[in-house]
Amino acid sequence: MQNRLTRRKREPTPAFDSSPPDQSHTALNQVILGVDPSLRGTGYGVLRAGKPRPTSLAFGTIKCPPNWERSRCLAKIAQSLRDVLKAHQPTKCAIEGLFFAQNLQTALIMGEARGAVLATVAEAGLEIFEVAPRKVKQAIVGYGAAQKHAVAKMVQRMLHLPEVPDPDAADALALALTLVQEQNRFSLSRPRKI
Repeated sequence: MQNRLTRRKREPTPAFDSSPPDQSHTALNQVILGVDPSLRGTGYGVLRAGKPRPTSLAFGTIKCPPNWERSRCLAKIAQSLRDVLKAHQPTKCAIEGLFFAQNLQTALIMGEARGAVLATVAEAGLEIFEVAPRKVKQAIVGYGAAQKHAVAKMVQRMLHLPEVPDPDAADALALALTLVQEQNRFSLSRPRKI
C-alpha cells in the first residue's frame, strides 16, 4: 500500500496543446498542386505554402481543341501534368470534388478527365485531397455560391498576382489555397483524402 502512495504522480496531459506546432507537422513550405479537371480546359495551379502567405509557383490551363478526339485530350492532360509535377515536385494535390451534372454524357466526359488527372497524380505518389466546389468558394470568397469571376479576383488578391488568372487556372489555385488554409487550422470537416 505504501508503494502505491509514494509512486510518482503523473503529470496531467492537456486536452489541447497550446505550444506552437512543430514545423515538420505543418504545411509550411510544402508545395501543393491544385487541379480543376475538364476535357477541353484543365486548370492547374502550384503553390508553395509559407508565411506571410502562399506563393504561386506556376498556373495555367491545359487546352485541347474541340476537334481533338477524347483519347488525345486525355493523353495531353496526363503528359502536361507530368511536366508540371516534374518541374515543381509537389507533395499534395487538391482536386475539385464531384458535382452532379444534368447531362449523363457531360458527367462521363468529366469523369474521364478526372480519371486521367487522378491516375497521373497518384502515379507520382502525391497525397490527393478532394475539395467540394462550394467549400472552395466559401474558403476563398466567403460565399459558397460565388461566381467564377469573384473567385478569380480574390485569388489574384490573395497571391498578389499582377493580373487575374483565367477561370480554370484560378479555380485550380483556389483549390490549392483552400487545402493550405485547411491544413493550417483546426477543422471538423477536413478535405477528404482519396
